[in-house]
Amino acid sequence: MLSKIVLALVLCVVPVAAFPAIAVSITVAPPALPVVVQPPCPTPGYLWTPGYWGHGPAGYYWVPGVWVAPPRPGVLWTPGYWGLVGGVYGWHAGYWGPHVGFYGGVNYGFGYIGVGFVGGAWAGGVFRYNTAVVNVNTAVIHNTYVDRTVIRNVAVNRTSFNGPGGITARPSPQERTAMNERHIQATANQIAHQQHAAADRSQLASVNHGNPAGRASTAANHAAATNHEGGRPANEAGRQAGQAGRPAGRPEAGRPANGERRAGQSRPEK
Repeated sequence: MLSKIVLALVLCVVPVAAFPAIAVSITVAPPALPVVVQPPCPTPGYLWTPGYWGHGPAGYYWVPGVWVAPPRPGVLWTPGYWGLVGGVYGWHAGYWGPHVGFYGGVNYGFGYIGVGFVGGAWAGGVFRYNTAVVNVNTAVIHNTYVDRTVIRNVAVNRTSFNGPGGITARPSPQERTAMNERHIQATANQIAHQQHAAADRSQLASVNHGNPAGRASTAANHAAATNHEGGRPANEAGRQAGQAGRPAGRPEAGRPANGERRAGQSRPEK
């Protein structure tokens, strides 16, 4: 009876329509987060959305991290996360908003260190990237800065869910405020990216044993798509958020490791 009540509560808080292939009633824990190498951001104004374990009829599957165009300038991505309550793992879908909310304390890496986002910030309608944490193509992107104070030398924790046996973080007052702000659901591009991963059998945990080959997408998620505020194409929003009219740079291999552990770039990115 308790599990049914918990499931009902989970269904009330998770906007399933945003990620139609993800189930919200799971009794098996998601696998640990795999080690990921972040490809460089190819276009000014694009934001990194970290990879995560989705769930479908065949079980858990990995949705690779990808650079995406935000629905409009000024918003940040709060990643989704799995939360365990009453023996049921519920998926709390991610969203766009003016501030980063609670994402279960999960350290997705590349600026998403479990609390907030330290990979960059908006300034006058332009997104500036913290290259101490995220990888960008500096031949194309010049809105950068270096802030190494956000780097935390902590033990690598690849746990992918919040709750008993996982991460025990709880929302801070600031995160609760952000959770109650006006949000924008995942863009059509993000949903298509998730659906593509769900259809790829090689991304299934039962096939790759928790070590997917496609851990991060080297192609930016920039196909034309209508956002959920006013119908402006999401990729146009991304260009305006950076430098209008800039061409999308060619993705390269991940930046060579320099031996320095970075906040979020060593967990799950090592």
